[in-house]
Amino acid sequence: MANPTSTLLDTRQLQAEGSDSAPICVMTFNANDPSGAAGLTADITAIASAGGHPLAVVTGTYVRDTSEILNHIAFDEEAVTDQARMALEDMPTGAIKVGFVGSPENISAIAEIASDYADVPLIAYMPNLSWWDEAEIESYLDAFRELMLPQTTILVGNHSSLWRWLLPDWLGDRNPSAKDIAKAAAELGVPYTLVTGIPLPDQFIDNVLATPQAVLYSEKFERFEAVFAGAGETLSAALAALLANGHDLQEATAEALTYLDHSLEAGFHPGMGHILPDRLFWAQAEDDTDTDTGTHPEESDSGDAVPTLKPFFDLPPNGTTKH
Repeated sequence: MANPTSTLLDTRQLQAEGSDSAPICVMTFNANDPSGAAGLTADITAIASAGGHPLAVVTGTYVRDTSEILNHIAFDEEAVTDQARMALEDMPTGAIKVGFVGSPENISAIAEIASDYADVPLIAYMPNLSWWDEAEIESYLDAFRELMLPQTTILVGNHSSLWRWLLPDWLGDRNPSAKDIAKAAAELGVPYTLVTGIPLPDQFIDNVLATPQAVLYSEKFERFEAVFAGAGETLSAALAALLANGHDLQEATAEALTYLDHSLEAGFHPGMGHILPDRLFWAQAEDDTDTDTGTHPEESDSGDAVPTLKPFFDLPPNGTTKH
C-alpha cells in the first residue's frame, strides 16, 4: 500500500519545481554572528525578505555582542569551498553576496568560485574593520583588492571606509566624491560602487550609486543620533536579492534602501548594546503610527551608515514591486 504522506510530498515537490513563484537562490559568504546583529543572520533574513532563497556559506564566526566585536575565528578555505561548491552544483543562483570572510585564504577561494560563475552578479560589502588587528586588516584588504574586486559587480561601503581603503593617498582640497571612489574601484575591475554616508553640510548625508563617469542614483537625508549594528549587511544582502530577482540596478538600489529604512524604523534593542534592524518588520502587526523620520542613523563598527527613505517597499513573491 502506498504511503499517503509520501504521495503528498511528491505532489508538493512537483508543484514547487514547476512553479514560477519559487524564490530565486542567492548565495552569501559571511561570518556567523551569534548576536544576530550582522553577518549571516542579517543576510539570511534580508535575502528572504526581498524574495530570495539564501544559500548561506559560513566562513567563520564573530565573538561579539550587540556592543562590539571582540574577535573572529575563520574557517579554513577548504571548508568554505566545499560548502559553496556543493550548493552551487545543486541549485542555480541569481546573485552572490560577499561580506566579511575572515582571511586572505578565504578571499582567494571565494574569488576562484566566483570566476567559475562569471555571469552571476557579485555584490561585495566592505564593513568597517577597525575592531581588528592592524596587520590582519592590511593583508585582508590587499587580498580583497587584488582577488575579489576584479570579480565584483557592485561594491558597497561607507564613504569613510572606502576612502581610507581605495584612496589612502588622497591629497585633494576636498573630500573624494562617490565618482572619485568609483573611479578607484573601477581601476581594480569594479563597474559600479554604492557609497553610503557621504557627509554634507547642515547635518545631511548623501548616498550615491556611481560609476567613474556618472552618478546613477542619489538620495540625501538628515542625520540623527542613533547607533545601529548591521545596517550595511542588511542593505547589501537586500540589494543582492533584488538584483537576482531581475530588478535593474537603480531600482534595486532604491528598493534596498527602502527595505533598510523600514528595518531601521522598526529597530529594536535586544541587549545592552546597539539597536538592531528588524529585518522581518513586514511580518509584524501593522501600526497606524507614522514613524517615517526622513533622517539618517549612525552605524556601529559592524557596518556602514545608510539613510532612510520614504516608505514604499512592498515586495510580493519573486521581488516584483508595487509603488
